[in-house]
Amino acid sequence: MQIEIRGAERLSFRERQVVVLKETGYSAQDIAARLNISQSSVATLYNRAKSKGYQVVIVISGDPLNLYGNNEPDELEEEDLK
Repeated sequence: MQIEIRGAERLSFRERQVVVLKETGYSAQDIAARLNISQSSVATLYNRAKSKGYQVVIVISGDPLNLYGNNEPDELEEEDLK
């Protein structure tokens, strides 16, 4: 699985740092400690980045969630169709 941030070119370097950490699950407290800034700065940077309109896209190759199962649609059991 891979995360892609579309519109990142509109963000400042610091906004990108905050967005990447936030979107990968870090808390504001963790981000503040890691970047050596205050939690309110984290919130400001994150909100500013959101206002610039970026998108987070998850890229999944193959079928790791087994959404399609092992059976093809024409191989379904008769009882599965009921």
